Amino acid sequence: MTSFRLDGLDRCVHCTRRVAFMAQLAPAKGRLRVDYHNGPVNGFGDLQARICLVGLAPGAHGANRTGRPFTGDGAGDFMYPLLHQSGLSNQTEVISADDGLELHDLYITNAVKCLPPENRPNADEFTACRPYLETELQVLKNLQVIIALGHGAHTSLLKLFQSQGLIKRMADVPFGHGNSFLLPNGVWLIDCYHTSRYNVQTGRMHDTMFLDLLEQVKSLLK
Repeated sequence: MTSFRLDGLDRCVHCTRRVAFMAQLAPAKGRLRVDYHNGPVNGFGDLQARICLVGLAPGAHGANRTGRPFTGDGAGDFMYPLLHQSGLSNQTEVISADDGLELHDLYITNAVKCLPPENRPNADEFTACRPYLETELQVLKNLQVIIALGHGAHTSLLKLFQSQGLIKRMADVPFGHGNSFLLPNGVWLIDCYHTSRYNVQTGRMHDTMFLDLLEQVKSLLK
Protein backbone atom coordinates (compact mmCIF):
# COMPACT_ATOMS: atom_id res chain seq x y z
CA MET A 1 0.00 0.00 0.00
CA THR A 2 1.32 3.40 -0.97
CA SER A 3 -0.29 6.62 0.16
CA PHE A 4 -1.31 9.21 -2.43
CA ARG A 5 -2.77 12.61 -1.63
CA LEU A 6 -4.59 14.57 -4.28
CA ASP A 7 -2.99 17.97 -4.56
CA GLY A 8 -5.28 20.70 -3.25
CA LEU A 9 -8.13 18.39 -2.28
CA ASP A 10 -7.80 18.99 1.47
CA ARG A 11 -8.22 22.74 0.88
CA CYS A 12 -11.04 22.45 -1.65
CA VAL A 13 -14.15 24.51 -0.82
CA HIS A 14 -15.48 24.73 -4.37
CA CYS A 15 -18.94 23.30 -3.64
CA THR A 16 -20.62 25.75 -1.28
CA ARG A 17 -23.69 23.53 -0.85
CA ARG A 18 -21.76 20.64 0.62
CA VAL A 19 -19.54 22.96 2.75
CA ALA A 20 -22.64 24.43 4.37
CA PHE A 21 -24.17 20.98 4.83
CA MET A 22 -21.11 19.50 6.53
CA ALA A 23 -20.85 22.55 8.81
CA GLN A 24 -24.27 21.80 10.31
CA LEU A 25 -24.19 17.97 10.19
CA ALA A 26 -25.23 16.50 13.54
CA PRO A 27 -22.95 13.68 14.74
CA ALA A 28 -24.32 10.17 15.11
CA LYS A 29 -25.54 9.16 18.56
CA GLY A 30 -22.67 8.86 21.04
CA ARG A 31 -20.19 10.85 18.94
CA LEU A 32 -18.95 14.45 18.83
CA ARG A 33 -18.12 16.75 15.93
CA VAL A 34 -14.43 16.39 16.77
CA ASP A 35 -14.78 12.68 15.98
CA TYR A 36 -15.53 13.52 12.33
CA HIS A 37 -13.17 14.03 9.41
CA ASN A 38 -15.85 16.30 7.86
CA GLY A 39 -13.91 17.15 4.71
CA PRO A 40 -12.84 15.86 1.30
CA VAL A 41 -11.95 12.15 1.34
CA ASN A 42 -8.98 10.88 -0.65
CA GLY A 43 -9.05 7.53 -2.35
CA PHE A 44 -6.66 4.87 -1.06
CA GLY A 45 -5.15 1.52 -1.89
CA ASP A 46 -2.46 -0.14 -3.95
CA LEU A 47 -0.95 2.33 -6.44
CA GLN A 48 0.26 -0.63 -8.52
CA ALA A 49 -3.31 -1.92 -8.68
CA ARG A 50 -4.89 -3.23 -11.85
CA ILE A 51 -8.39 -2.68 -10.41
CA CYS A 52 -10.02 0.58 -9.32
CA LEU A 53 -13.41 0.65 -7.60
CA VAL A 54 -15.26 3.97 -7.88
CA GLY A 55 -18.20 4.68 -5.57
CA LEU A 56 -20.52 7.67 -5.40
CA ALA A 57 -19.54 9.84 -2.42
CA PRO A 58 -18.58 9.61 1.28
CA GLY A 59 -21.33 8.49 3.63
CA ALA A 60 -22.39 10.93 6.35
CA HIS A 61 -21.31 8.78 9.29
CA GLY A 62 -18.98 6.48 7.36
CA ALA A 63 -16.21 7.94 5.20
CA ASN A 64 -17.14 11.51 6.18
CA ARG A 65 -16.44 10.52 9.78
CA THR A 66 -13.43 8.21 9.34
CA GLY A 67 -11.76 9.92 6.37
CA ARG A 68 -11.47 6.71 4.29
CA PRO A 69 -13.87 5.43 1.61
CA PHE A 70 -16.48 2.90 2.77
CA THR A 71 -15.10 2.78 6.31
CA GLY A 72 -17.60 2.92 9.14
CA ASP A 73 -20.82 2.39 7.18
CA GLY A 74 -23.06 -0.42 6.00
CA ALA A 75 -21.73 -0.45 2.44
CA GLY A 76 -18.21 -1.07 3.68
CA ASP A 77 -19.31 -3.58 6.32
CA PHE A 78 -20.79 -5.62 3.48
CA MET A 79 -18.01 -5.09 0.96
CA TYR A 80 -14.70 -5.42 2.82
CA PRO A 81 -15.14 -8.99 4.12
CA LEU A 82 -15.91 -10.07 0.54
CA LEU A 83 -12.88 -8.20 -0.81
CA HIS A 84 -10.82 -10.11 1.76
CA GLN A 85 -12.43 -13.38 0.68
CA SER A 86 -11.42 -12.58 -2.90
CA GLY A 87 -7.82 -11.87 -1.92
CA LEU A 88 -8.03 -8.13 -2.50
CA SER A 89 -7.51 -7.04 1.11
CA ASN A 90 -5.62 -8.26 4.18
CA GLN A 91 -8.44 -8.27 6.74
CA THR A 92 -12.19 -8.55 7.19
CA GLU A 93 -12.76 -6.05 10.01
CA VAL A 94 -12.68 -2.41 8.90
CA ILE A 95 -13.44 0.23 11.53
CA SER A 96 -11.15 3.26 11.13
CA ALA A 97 -8.58 4.84 8.85
CA ASP A 98 -5.73 3.49 10.99
CA ASP A 99 -6.98 -0.08 11.49
CA GLY A 100 -4.20 -1.67 9.41
CA LEU A 101 -6.28 -2.34 6.30
CA GLU A 102 -4.25 -2.94 3.14
CA LEU A 103 -5.61 -3.48 -0.35
CA HIS A 104 -3.97 -5.80 -2.85
CA ASP A 105 -4.24 -5.03 -6.58
CA LEU A 106 -7.09 -2.65 -5.74
CA TYR A 107 -7.57 1.10 -5.34
CA ILE A 108 -10.84 2.53 -3.96
CA THR A 109 -12.19 6.04 -4.39
CA ASN A 110 -15.40 8.01 -5.02
CA ALA A 111 -16.64 10.07 -7.94
CA VAL A 112 -17.47 12.90 -5.49
CA LYS A 113 -14.97 13.50 -2.70
CA CYS A 114 -17.20 15.24 -0.13
CA LEU A 115 -20.46 14.41 1.59
CA PRO A 116 -23.41 15.85 -0.40
CA PRO A 117 -26.81 16.63 1.14
CA GLU A 118 -29.07 13.54 1.16
CA ASN A 119 -26.15 11.63 -0.39
CA ARG A 120 -27.15 13.02 -3.78
CA PRO A 121 -24.45 15.03 -5.54
CA ASN A 122 -25.71 17.56 -8.04
CA ALA A 123 -24.27 18.06 -11.52
CA ASP A 124 -21.92 20.86 -10.42
CA GLU A 125 -20.45 18.69 -7.65
CA PHE A 126 -19.80 15.80 -10.02
CA THR A 127 -18.14 18.23 -12.43
CA ALA A 128 -16.01 19.87 -9.73
CA CYS A 129 -14.65 16.52 -8.53
CA ARG A 130 -14.09 14.92 -11.94
CA PRO A 131 -10.54 16.32 -12.35
CA TYR A 132 -9.58 14.67 -9.05
CA LEU A 133 -10.97 11.36 -10.28
CA GLU A 134 -9.14 11.77 -13.57
CA THR A 135 -5.86 12.35 -11.71
CA GLU A 136 -6.35 9.22 -9.61
CA LEU A 137 -6.96 7.07 -12.67
CA GLN A 138 -3.87 8.52 -14.35
CA VAL A 139 -1.72 7.70 -11.31
CA LEU A 140 -2.72 4.02 -11.55
CA LYS A 141 -0.26 3.09 -14.29
CA ASN A 142 -1.23 -0.61 -14.29
CA LEU A 143 -4.98 0.03 -14.41
CA GLN A 144 -6.93 -2.57 -16.39
CA VAL A 145 -10.44 -2.65 -14.87
CA ILE A 146 -12.62 0.09 -13.37
CA ILE A 147 -15.61 -1.00 -11.28
CA ALA A 148 -18.41 1.57 -11.28
CA LEU A 149 -20.26 1.00 -8.01
CA GLY A 150 -23.72 2.32 -8.74
CA HIS A 151 -25.34 4.39 -11.46
CA GLY A 152 -23.97 7.73 -10.23
CA ALA A 153 -20.35 6.58 -10.43
CA HIS A 154 -21.05 5.00 -13.84
CA THR A 155 -22.45 8.26 -15.24
CA SER A 156 -19.61 10.40 -13.90
CA LEU A 157 -17.04 8.01 -15.36
CA LEU A 158 -18.78 8.11 -18.74
CA LYS A 159 -18.68 11.89 -18.77
CA LEU A 160 -14.95 11.72 -18.02
CA PHE A 161 -14.39 9.18 -20.79
CA GLN A 162 -16.43 11.31 -23.19
CA SER A 163 -14.29 14.37 -22.42
CA GLN A 164 -11.21 12.25 -23.13
CA GLY A 165 -12.59 11.08 -26.47
CA LEU A 166 -12.84 7.45 -25.31
CA ILE A 167 -16.58 7.19 -26.01
CA LYS A 168 -18.86 9.14 -28.33
CA ARG A 169 -22.33 8.64 -26.82
CA MET A 170 -23.10 7.79 -23.22
CA ALA A 171 -26.14 5.87 -24.43
CA ASP A 172 -23.78 3.35 -26.01
CA VAL A 173 -22.62 2.26 -22.52
CA PRO A 174 -25.78 1.57 -20.47
CA PHE A 175 -25.58 0.79 -16.76
CA GLY A 176 -26.38 -2.73 -15.63
CA HIS A 177 -24.95 -5.06 -13.01
CA GLY A 178 -22.19 -7.07 -14.67
CA ASN A 179 -22.20 -5.01 -17.86
CA SER A 180 -18.67 -4.61 -19.20
CA PHE A 181 -17.26 -2.30 -21.85
CA LEU A 182 -13.75 -2.22 -23.29
CA LEU A 183 -12.49 1.33 -23.75
CA PRO A 184 -10.19 2.19 -26.68
CA ASN A 185 -7.28 2.63 -24.24
CA GLY A 186 -7.55 -1.05 -23.25
CA VAL A 187 -9.21 -0.47 -19.86
CA TRP A 188 -12.45 -2.29 -19.03
CA LEU A 189 -15.40 -0.58 -17.35
CA ILE A 190 -17.65 -2.97 -15.41
CA ASP A 191 -20.82 -2.01 -13.56
CA CYS A 192 -21.88 -3.20 -10.12
CA TYR A 193 -24.98 -2.47 -8.10
CA HIS A 194 -24.07 -0.40 -5.07
CA THR A 195 -23.34 -2.24 -1.84
CA SER A 196 -25.52 0.17 0.16
CA ARG A 197 -27.36 -1.07 3.23
CA TYR A 198 -30.65 -0.49 1.39
CA ASN A 199 -29.64 -2.63 -1.59
CA VAL A 200 -28.42 -5.41 0.70
CA GLN A 201 -31.55 -5.35 2.88
CA THR A 202 -33.86 -5.44 -0.15
CA GLY A 203 -31.91 -8.25 -1.82
CA ARG A 204 -30.83 -6.18 -4.81
CA MET A 205 -27.25 -6.96 -3.76
CA HIS A 206 -26.04 -10.06 -1.92
CA ASP A 207 -22.78 -11.86 -1.19
CA THR A 208 -22.86 -14.18 -4.19
CA MET A 209 -23.58 -11.36 -6.63
CA PHE A 210 -20.63 -9.32 -5.41
CA LEU A 211 -18.24 -12.28 -5.28
CA ASP A 212 -19.29 -13.36 -8.78
CA LEU A 213 -18.67 -9.84 -10.06
CA LEU A 214 -15.18 -9.83 -8.52
CA GLU A 215 -14.47 -13.11 -10.32
CA GLN A 216 -15.71 -11.49 -13.54
CA VAL A 217 -13.31 -8.61 -12.91
CA LYS A 218 -10.41 -11.01 -12.39
CA SER A 219 -11.25 -12.78 -15.65
CA LEU A 220 -10.74 -9.48 -17.50
CA LEU A 221 -7.23 -8.93 -16.10
CA LYS A 222 -4.37 -9.59 -18.47
